[in-house]
Amino acid sequence: MRVTIDRLGHLGDGIASTADGAVFVIGALPGEVVEGELVGDKLTDVRIVTPSIHRVRPPCVHARTCGGCQLQHVSDDFVADWKVQVVRSALEGQGLTATFKPIVTSPPSSRRRATLSARRTKAGVMIGFHARGSDTLVAIPECRLLHPDLMGAFDGLAEIVKIAGSRTSEVSVTVTRSLAGVDVVVTNAKPMDATLRMDLARIVEAHRFARLALGDEAVALRDNPTQRFGRVTVTPPPKAFLQATEEGEAALLAAVRDALGAQTRVIDLFAGLGTFSVPFAATAEVLAVEGDAAMTLALDKAVRQAEGLHRLKVETRDLFRRPLEPDEFKGATGVVLDPPRAGAEAQTERLARSFVPVIAYVSCNPVTFARDAKALVLAGYNLDWVQVVDQFRWSTHVELVGCLRRSK
Repeated sequence: MRVTIDRLGHLGDGIASTADGAVFVIGALPGEVVEGELVGDKLTDVRIVTPSIHRVRPPCVHARTCGGCQLQHVSDDFVADWKVQVVRSALEGQGLTATFKPIVTSPPSSRRRATLSARRTKAGVMIGFHARGSDTLVAIPECRLLHPDLMGAFDGLAEIVKIAGSRTSEVSVTVTRSLAGVDVVVTNAKPMDATLRMDLARIVEAHRFARLALGDEAVALRDNPTQRFGRVTVTPPPKAFLQATEEGEAALLAAVRDALGAQTRVIDLFAGLGTFSVPFAATAEVLAVEGDAAMTLALDKAVRQAEGLHRLKVETRDLFRRPLEPDEFKGATGVVLDPPRAGAEAQTERLARSFVPVIAYVSCNPVTFARDAKALVLAGYNLDWVQVVDQFRWSTHVELVGCLRRSK
């Protein structure tokens, strides 16, 4: 079957329109003519007849087999334009428009946090990502995505998997770059015993890892795996949320600062470890609200030990079940809203009935952002501008900051 690709789907597949419906082609680009065998609604054994001018040679040798990146075969300019258009289309679906600031993209080899898969084999240990849409594990010794500090940890990770993993199942390994070294969390490992704990502690020391946890339990600690936000150094709990790259975090923070401007009292909703709370607390009073008790405990402890901050109050509260009510925003001069992918529908409904002058909405899902932004616009806010941030380079993931300002 021969088809011409019309557009790129949200999962990075090329999509062709035919008389029998849409056909999905992995790795194809808009404008390309491709041939292959139709299986269901997918084209397999694909051959590119006419390549796109935007097609490039993937920078990583693992690109053809590894599922960690979906868009290495596309030029950076095309990906940037496409990600902006994904957000624009989501807004248009809600009847909204906005001014778009230039996209900010993180550089190669900058991911400071990733979840890998690993398993023991007859030859040793394999660590990497799964092939796209498959359970097949692909080793990634020359990955162009991960920070060099994470790539340098692979030998030590292999030793951990060799003694803590099983030959019958994979383990999940989350690695995070910290100020004290790599922070490691392994899930689906063997049950802990005294011998295993001692052996793991030796590996942590030998490879200068900061901390090793099996599941939620820290089993070896060489040094606190700290992260720095503004003037505060925080020790996160294992697997705590952290922006994927330092460059991406800086871009998001700059956009939030641009949106809010000078502030006297900020409320940070879904505050996490204080990515936005702490920098604003240098000059303003801040209330940081987060549903994860382990993260709020870590932030609160760090804030109590810090100097040079205005008042920063930390509150543990499930904002899905118990969002802040309109009267609780009294006196707030600005709000940071940074929910997970599901968005913040309940909290947005309360915000819409408040009189907060400006909201910086940080989102990792353009669809739920557009839904929530519409509710705020209907309540009298203007969507002034949107800043797209691409810190998940070569992926279909899109992040953004939207500035919503209440009409006078």
